[in-house]
Amino acid sequence: MTGPLKHIRVLDLSRIMAGPWAGQILADLGAEVIKVERAGVGDDTRKWGPPYMKDKDGNQTAESGYYLSVNRGKKSVEIDIASAEGQATVKALAAKSDIVLENFKVGTLERYGLGPDDLHAINPDLIFCSITGFGQDGPRAKDVAYDFMIQAMGGLMSVTGAPDNTPGGGPQKVGIPIVDIMTGMYAAISVLAALAERTQSGKGETIDIAMLDVATAMLANQAMNHLVSGDTPVRRGNKHPNIQPQDVFPVRDGHIVLAVGNDEQFQRFAAAIRRPDLAEDDRYATNRERVKNLDTLHPLICTQLGERDLADWIEIFGAQKVPCGPINTVPMVFAEEQVKHRQMLRDLPHPLSGTVPSVVSPMRFDRSALSFETPPPLLGEHTDEVLAKLGLTTEAND
Repeated sequence: MTGPLKHIRVLDLSRIMAGPWAGQILADLGAEVIKVERAGVGDDTRKWGPPYMKDKDGNQTAESGYYLSVNRGKKSVEIDIASAEGQATVKALAAKSDIVLENFKVGTLERYGLGPDDLHAINPDLIFCSITGFGQDGPRAKDVAYDFMIQAMGGLMSVTGAPDNTPGGGPQKVGIPIVDIMTGMYAAISVLAALAERTQSGKGETIDIAMLDVATAMLANQAMNHLVSGDTPVRRGNKHPNIQPQDVFPVRDGHIVLAVGNDEQFQRFAAAIRRPDLAEDDRYATNRERVKNLDTLHPLICTQLGERDLADWIEIFGAQKVPCGPINTVPMVFAEEQVKHRQMLRDLPHPLSGTVPSVVSPMRFDRSALSFETPPPLLGEHTDEVLAKLGLTTEAND
């Protein structure tokens, strides 16, 4: 392995998305990530299809696209943690690991003798990170949670989607499991911070990450807009609540996204659409006034943009350094020249299909370059290898 974490071993007891996303980040950074899966069953997401990957002969496999998206670079070990033998194996792995990731319901691992106190007794240096829906304490601590419900509870759906009084208005979730992904990001940041602190203290750490906490933190500017004004943020469609013009605008042959971020950019934008007078109008000259007077500014912009095609505007705004872009479909994203140049999509070798496409990490390092050579593992693919290193046998965990 290469990467800045090539000296780190992670015991990943998590499943589905948030925990595995954190594990995949650490694997991308070079850590050895040992993914523990239920014997004969595996991670829940292995069955979250269609679609499923096809093998070299075009036959459908049991590897779902969902599972493949979040388990790159890991080693899969089948263990029955409900058995005494399985618990002994997890302890043996934890004794030689730096980090443990888990997202069981509160109290589950403690019942198996695998809670943070149990594992710290074996390995005091261990960074133990628990990821749950609601955290380790509080009135809902023991409740199960999924991304969709936390998007709702955490307020994200109240500010996402078209306004209630417009066609298609109403609550809308984000099109990806954004709370799961951000929870995984916060978990990865937390364990890396704990590793850094361990170099000073020599001590391990226990980390408590809750999806609802993450969703609350993600409200960011919308939360502060409410806290400083007392107003309740609402769904505005694609209109930014604080900066204008930032929206989806119709052009002659489709739509364009504009993200004009300051008054200087607005001056260049107004000149580009052949309405330089807008930047001199007191109603629109400053961002504060543009937000207040958006109801009159928006139709003026739409009128001008409707006179040309998308490609024309992309070229014009590009020359004027006005931030803009097309609304790409997922296939169009991978066809973008910049995305291709950055090699964000790569083919990894896979024992069933020959190769499997993978959207790789966006992190770039000069001295500790990341490598992407290991695909998401088959169920139990590395059981013999990993347990042999510990001097254990697979029979003890069957």
